[in-house]
Amino acid sequence: MSDSRPFAASYVERILRAQIYDVAIESPLDYAPALSSRLGNRVYIKREDLQPVFSFKIRGAYNKLQQLSAAVLARGVVCASAGNHAQGVALAAQKLGCRAVIVMPSTTPEIKTRAVAALGGEVILHGDTYDDASAFALELAEREQYTYVHPFADPDVIAGQGTIALELERQLPESPAAIFVPVGGGGLIGGIGAYIKHCHSETKIIGVEPFESASMYEALRAGAPVSLPRVGIFADGVAVRRVSDETFRLASEVVDEIVLVDTDEICAAIKDIFEASRVIAEPAGALGIAGMKRYLEQRDYSGQLFVAINSGANINFDRLRHVAERAVLGEHREALLAVTIPERLGAFRAFCDTIGQRNITEFNYRYSAEPNARIFVGISLTEGRAEGAHVVAQLETAGYEVVDLTENELAKIHVRHLVGGRVASLANEVLYRFEFPERRGALLQFLNAIGERWNISLFHYRNHGSDYGRVLAGVQIPPTDAEEFARHLDNLGYAYWNETDNPAYRLFLGSA
Repeated sequence: MSDSRPFAASYVERILRAQIYDVAIESPLDYAPALSSRLGNRVYIKREDLQPVFSFKIRGAYNKLQQLSAAVLARGVVCASAGNHAQGVALAAQKLGCRAVIVMPSTTPEIKTRAVAALGGEVILHGDTYDDASAFALELAEREQYTYVHPFADPDVIAGQGTIALELERQLPESPAAIFVPVGGGGLIGGIGAYIKHCHSETKIIGVEPFESASMYEALRAGAPVSLPRVGIFADGVAVRRVSDETFRLASEVVDEIVLVDTDEICAAIKDIFEASRVIAEPAGALGIAGMKRYLEQRDYSGQLFVAINSGANINFDRLRHVAERAVLGEHREALLAVTIPERLGAFRAFCDTIGQRNITEFNYRYSAEPNARIFVGISLTEGRAEGAHVVAQLETAGYEVVDLTENELAKIHVRHLVGGRVASLANEVLYRFEFPERRGALLQFLNAIGERWNISLFHYRNHGSDYGRVLAGVQIPPTDAEEFARHLDNLGYAYWNETDNPAYRLFLGSA
């Protein structure tokens, strides 16, 4: 063991002593032949989705509770979580005959609260966010003398997660070139990295985070933990605003690199895992594969052995529609384009002739009294980004005005479902995109906050099966009211973006 990693070395003995197999399983390491062939390397997936609570979290939770004395266990434990950690703590406490109080945000879907209750956890709903629930759980721990079980900032929890590395050491046919690990608070990558670097110092430990929840990436870049102003909501299992001092210190010694991926890449990775194992990973669980694909795209590896951790499969069924829709984009198998065509007979046929034999996946059009019309079109691709660029060039050469919206979030979430909404004249419309907790009455609260002073001129909401709702709203704001309306939005407390200058809005929804 290199002396350059003294803090990580202190975890090796903890990991070797960890006791988890009364309740956890040694998860399989599955070879993914089709993905290996496509990536030109040997790809293995560590199947933590097969744990009793469908995620790795049971390892750390059970190891933590195993370290507690009988007297401490008798007083009970408490944790705050909206998902996998809650189930891990509940099951660990059930196995050890211990009371477990689980504080969850009031926005938590019923499927998750039911799962925790079925494992014997006493569910308390408190606040709208994890931070609210965590603060209340800490208050309960102090008042009732419960032991607080942190999801990642605890050495025993980290050591429990590190038992994955013990299993990899037994299961791998040779030392891997790299292991790709989803990163939320950093407990999983800290535990795995500490042991792997002890045994195989040449193996790279690569963390994977969403662009919109890159708390460890920003911490390593800053040289200390930092608090993100907000985190993304899609991969909710890793939506952590700030990593802990403990996990940051550990990651600083054992993590070689952090790869950032977007929502479409995560959805494509969910599809890859499904095709390899017929299991539907949760977004956070698919981060390892998503990061591996991005990493290998940018480097010249061939025939090397790589491992991705599938950290869990707790996904709401309602989200699958959104995942399937975005996976095509994440695989670069579809281009979304705004194309201007002449408003005359035969124009659509001429456009299709230019496209040729390519399959049109979506076509949205509404009659316009103007000389030209704008269509929103999806085109199937077989050769990825390069083919998409070729299609755009082909259309432009044929004289069409084209705007590529493939990477435009507004277009992908809202506009493709709203095309045809332009109006002849609409004064002072400003367009905002919102995210708010998906709870009963949230939409009404949003509308009440806007009030009757300002007219809502456009509205689109679509349920994506997640803990947060996404709304697109056009509001008529006279210039004299702009500052007051901005204060109104800030007081509302929802995340929002001004999309008035977005080309997808100007082309398809704005005033004509």
